[in-house]
Amino acid sequence: MGEKVVAGAFDLSDRQHYRDKLQRCLTGLERLLAQKRFDRPKNLMGLEIELNLAGADGQPRMLNGQVLERIASRDFQTELAMFNLEVNIAPHRLGGRVFDRLAEEIRTSLAYAHRKAGEVDAGIVMIGILPTLDRDDLVSSNLSEVDRYTLLNDQIVAARGEDFALEIDGVERLSCTSKSIVPEAACTSVQLHLQVTPARFPAVWNAAQAVTAAQIAVGANSPFLFGHELWRESRPPLFQQATDTRPPELQAQGVRPRTWFGEKWIDSAYELFEENLRFFPPLLPICDEEDPLEVLEAGGVPSLAELVLHNGTVYRWNRPVYGIADGVPHLRVENRVLPAGPTVTDVIANAAFYYGVVRALAEESRPVWARLPFETAAANFDAACRYGIEARLQWPRRGRLGGLVEMDAVSLVRDELLPLAEAGLTGWGVEPADRDLYLGVIEERCRRRTNGATWQVATFHRALETGLSRDAALAATTRRYAELMHLGEPVHTWPVGIPEAAPLA
Repeated sequence: MGEKVVAGAFDLSDRQHYRDKLQRCLTGLERLLAQKRFDRPKNLMGLEIELNLAGADGQPRMLNGQVLERIASRDFQTELAMFNLEVNIAPHRLGGRVFDRLAEEIRTSLAYAHRKAGEVDAGIVMIGILPTLDRDDLVSSNLSEVDRYTLLNDQIVAARGEDFALEIDGVERLSCTSKSIVPEAACTSVQLHLQVTPARFPAVWNAAQAVTAAQIAVGANSPFLFGHELWRESRPPLFQQATDTRPPELQAQGVRPRTWFGEKWIDSAYELFEENLRFFPPLLPICDEEDPLEVLEAGGVPSLAELVLHNGTVYRWNRPVYGIADGVPHLRVENRVLPAGPTVTDVIANAAFYYGVVRALAEESRPVWARLPFETAAANFDAACRYGIEARLQWPRRGRLGGLVEMDAVSLVRDELLPLAEAGLTGWGVEPADRDLYLGVIEERCRRRTNGATWQVATFHRALETGLSRDAALAATTRRYAELMHLGEPVHTWPVGIPEAAPLA
C-alpha cells in the first residue's frame, strides 16, 4: 500500500496500455522462471506490523502525519487512514536466536514510536481492530494524505458504482453502508514474509493456505467493530466487503472478490500472477517506462512494475511477491492472515508457529494439500474467523485410513501442529531456547483457551456488569488493553476486567 504514485485522471488508452504492459510483465516473469534467474535459498524472513494511533481515552487519533514527522524513520510509513501506521522490520535469516532478536528490535521501535506519538497526545496500540472506532472515523476525509490511497479509493468506488454494504452476522449483527473503502483501515495486521525459490514456492504457499485456520484460531484479536461484538476475528469479512468492487449482480454471477482465499492448490507461483490478470481488472493503470522484455533481452532484470502494482490490489491471504535485491530477482510468500498484537511476545510467537509449521508441512512426503480438499481449507478459515479458539476444524486423519476428521482447533494445534512447528524450527536451525519459549506461548494459549479476542470480550462484558454503557465499556477495554500491551506480558497471562480506580488521596 505504501508505493508512491502521482494523482491524475486515467483515460481509456491508459487502461489498454496498462493491460498490454501487464501481459508483457507476465511474459517476462515466465521467462525469468524458465531461465532459472531467481535467487538461491537464503532462509530470509521479514515482518510488517500495522498499528493504530489512540489517545489516553482509548479513542482513535487522526495524526499519522504528525507522528511520522516526529519519528523520522523510513522503517515507519503511512497506512490507509490517518489513525494508521506501519512498521517494517528488516529481513532476518531464520536460525539461531532470530526470534529473540526480532522481539528486541520491535520493542525498541514501538517504544520509540510510542514516545514520539505522545508528543501529540497519542499512543501506539497494536490490535486487530480498535474497539472504539466509530463509523464517523472511517470516512474519506480521514484517508492518509498520500495520492495512492485517494486514487485507490476513487477507482474501487467507481468500479463498484454504489455504496459498500458491510454486513457481518456474528454474536451480534452489523449492517451498514460506506461510501468509501476507508472501513478497510480498521483492519490492522501482521504480514509475515518468507523468501523461497520458485521450486519451493508452491509447497510453501499450499502449506500456508492449509494452516490459515490454525493461525486465526490461536491468534484472533478483532472481536469488535462499530460497537458490535461480531466474529472473533472480524477483519477478513470486513476487509472483503470494504474492498469489494462487485455490485450484487456480479456477486450472484460468481465473480471473485478482490479479497480472496483462492480456489485451488497450486503447482507454481506463475499461476497466482496469471490468475490476477485473468480475474481482476486493473485499478491503478499507472505505467512505468521500462519495457520488461527489452530489459530481459539485454541481460538485465526487469522490475515488472505494473505486475507488482496490480498484485498489490489483489488481497490474497497468502500473496505471491516478486522483488529484486542486489540486482537479483526473488519470490516471497506474504502471509497476511494474522491481526496485529496483542504484545510483541504474542506477535513473535505467532511468527515462530507459522514459520515452523509451514516448513514442516512443505517437506512432508504426503503433503497435507493432497489429502485436504481446498474447499475444506477455505471453510476451516471461515470457521476460525467466526469462532476463534473455540472453532472446530476438518483435518486429514492420521494413518492409512485417510479421509478427514473434525476436531476442535485447540486439539489440532496442540496435538498435530505444534510438534510439526517444533520440527520445522529445528530444521531452520533455530536454537531450542528460542523455539521452546515462543511455541510455549502458543501451547499456553491452547491450554487456557485464551487469545486476544477472548480477553477483549471477557473484559468488555465484565465492564458492562459494573454498570458502564457499551461505549464506555469499549473505551475502558481499549485503555486496559493498551496498558497491558505496553507492559508486554503475553495475552494468556492478562487478568480479565478493568481494575478499580484507586481512591484519590
